[in-house]
Amino acid sequence: MRARWLVLARLALRNTLRQARRSALTASAMVVGLALLMMSRAIGDGAHEQWITDGVRLALGHVALEAPGWQASGSLDDRLDSAQVSAARRAVAELSAPGRTGRPVRVRAAAVRLTVSGLASSPGSAVPVRIEGVDPSAEAAFSELDERLASGRYLEPSDRLAAFVGAGLADRLGLHLGSRLVLTAQGAAGDVAEQLVRVRGLFRTGIPEVDDGLVQIPLSTARQWLGTPGAATAVSVLLGSSQSTSDAVEALRARLGSHPATAADGPGDPPGAGAPGIRVLSWKQASPELESAVRIDDFGFYVFMVVLFAIVALAVLNAVLMSVLDREREFGVLEALGLTRAETGSVVFTEGLLLAVLSGILGVALGFGVTWLLWRHGLDLSALYGNDLSISGAVINPVIVPIFRPARVAEAAAYVVVIGGLASLYPARVAMRIDVAEALKFDR
Repeated sequence: MRARWLVLARLALRNTLRQARRSALTASAMVVGLALLMMSRAIGDGAHEQWITDGVRLALGHVALEAPGWQASGSLDDRLDSAQVSAARRAVAELSAPGRTGRPVRVRAAAVRLTVSGLASSPGSAVPVRIEGVDPSAEAAFSELDERLASGRYLEPSDRLAAFVGAGLADRLGLHLGSRLVLTAQGAAGDVAEQLVRVRGLFRTGIPEVDDGLVQIPLSTARQWLGTPGAATAVSVLLGSSQSTSDAVEALRARLGSHPATAADGPGDPPGAGAPGIRVLSWKQASPELESAVRIDDFGFYVFMVVLFAIVALAVLNAVLMSVLDREREFGVLEALGLTRAETGSVVFTEGLLLAVLSGILGVALGFGVTWLLWRHGLDLSALYGNDLSISGAVINPVIVPIFRPARVAEAAAYVVVIGGLASLYPARVAMRIDVAEALKFDR
């Protein structure tokens, strides 16, 4: 039986090579389709990774560790105390430890933040703002705000009464470098507290809600002002890749004993069994609007993929079917020599499958080669969008670096093989139904 199948495979290979022009035309549709798919997928994955990275650096990171109710309330009542902050930082440090159980996760930066809503006042006006107490050294490695400097400088570890202010907020309050600024917020004890700071630097991100409503001050100053020694509202983690988020979340939850966050969680919800009151959130939970933008763009890609493969399938179907109709006498002779109808159909199906496999190999090579040669240093879209492209509240770098992921490449190649196989089913069925007597009656 095995020898018979080998004979059928040899017949299919011989027919494929004998009809070189037909085979080349049939394969070209699949090769070009797969190359286009790989190129668009690599550029799309690179764009999504860039959106996510740029977005989380201005938000809570790829992973955020915070008190169970803080996401809903934004109140200092739902904060991490000093012991919880220390536990969270130890857990984050162990993510990239070589001896850790499970796959090590690369951590690019971790930032401790104390965030509160309040008022920023100058002699001329007062506006509501979000005030962030940050560790200047850690924040410079985590966030991009220090790179968005409009004037002055970023915060330094030695600063005490310094503020880093959005340029839009400075315009609204009439501030400039060295100006005094009074911050007012509710402290941990429930009383209204004020803090005098001086503007040391201005930043401009291009996002109105950030430029008009964010003030950063040193973490030590914020803790002393609000009466929260050692506390934080979040420990934010920036990973080497968003693909590591699930592994990091799972490892941190196992380490801290916390349970997943849900929309129903509130300030009174208990932490997970054995948890020190720390909730672990992925960037998808912390920034749902960013996840929605990525999912919508992914949906558009899949629509494009369906249309592309429908065209490829029709091209393959047409070529293989016409080949079968032109070779009725050949199949009649094969059946007269002993091939069964099923084996005749198998020869046609194997021809289509061989073309699909060969096309998959060539398509992967073409897609990778063209993408690497043209855009290995990035695809610059600044001519289309300018330098202020923003997605879900984050300014995005217009230069997109393609990313090739092995799983995506294998998936694309598998699609081509499946499409080629499916497109060969109908021609194989037509070949099975050829009448031997009619096929041999005339020389066609």
